[in-house]
Amino acid sequence: MDGPRILLTNDDGIDSVGFRALYEGLSTLGDVIAVAPADDQSSVGRSISRAVDVRDHELGYEVAGTPVDCVIAGLGTLCPDVDLVVSGCNKGANIGAYVLGRSGTVSAAVEAAFFDVPAISVSLYIDAGDDWQQLATDPADFRHATAATRYLVDHAGEAGVFEAADYLNVNVPYIETESGRIEPSEMVVTHPSTRYEMGAERNGEQVDLQDNIWEMMRSGSITDPEGTDRRAVAEGQISVSPLTAPHSTKHHDALDSLAEQYRVENEGPS
Repeated sequence: MDGPRILLTNDDGIDSVGFRALYEGLSTLGDVIAVAPADDQSSVGRSISRAVDVRDHELGYEVAGTPVDCVIAGLGTLCPDVDLVVSGCNKGANIGAYVLGRSGTVSAAVEAAFFDVPAISVSLYIDAGDDWQQLATDPADFRHATAATRYLVDHAGEAGVFEAADYLNVNVPYIETESGRIEPSEMVVTHPSTRYEMGAERNGEQVDLQDNIWEMMRSGSITDPEGTDRRAVAEGQISVSPLTAPHSTKHHDALDSLAEQYRVENEGPS
């Protein structure tokens, strides 16, 4: 089949509805090979195993491991000649800089970048309060996420997007109101919000960890500036953040001086 050869993975598991939606949507563009976890691997970040069991699946390969395991197994041996890795579609948003390292969905895209394979991670932001898990249960509910992913898969490479970005983190809103569902208005280029609202509360012998961002979003308290991923999805826009994988490094005088002083102080008597 003409078109790109795509490794499709995720962190919700190979049988999740969002994964099936992307598989079916992307299969009309190219050759899609599933290499995805056998079960839910949400929030495992870049966790890796020493060895994983792999079983044939009707869509490709089912891996008893993490999303990063899937990417390494796929690009390393199962389907090393792919043109692109797509990870998703995750049920739940992956927005904000602090989320990037803990998300299994995003981590799969990061891992692909180290193989020099461009990647796209895709998530569905569900604005429905405590009932969000009860929504997006049908592949059709992921239609906007699928359409956005198809568009980027079809055009990003030839447009030169991956000459500057290692991967794209895409978040698509699914917003329910009393009057009906709000359709995404447009696709906008964003950067991850740096707002951080994690906290902790002692509860006897237990400490509860709390991510207060979601409560703020449910209440409409979105103070993130224009241009951020969180602001975009809250306003019904499809957020696309172009990102690079390696941690940035920068030499500066203060640390260079400390390193030199350490040498001087530890030379000892001659």
